[in-house]
Amino acid sequence: MKDIMGLMKKAGEMQSKMQEMQEEAANTEIEGAAGGGLVKITMTGKGEMRGLSIDPSLLKEDEAEILEDLIIAAHHDAKTKSEAIMQEKMQSLTAGLPLPPGMKLPF
Repeated sequence: MKDIMGLMKKAGEMQSKMQEMQEEAANTEIEGAAGGGLVKITMTGKGEMRGLSIDPSLLKEDEAEILEDLIIAAHHDAKTKSEAIMQEKMQSLTAGLPLPPGMKLPF
């Protein structure tokens, strides 16, 4: 019975820490770049885009397709970085809990 009580206590602590982590993610800004830094996107850890910076040299009518591709690439770069940061935080949060292999949180 002690094991269940200990597990319940750890689960409660983890829930509190997860809420803190989610709040932190909403306030964390990650920058993604493409084209050697010609296009930059700033987004939160929750995936909300906060900013877009485009080098003026890309603002040519005949290069619209290149610009579109660079915006998508910069967004992907920022998203990938954000997911890596969140995964790292989640691993530190769940360290020590007896979770089955492959189980991901939040549920």
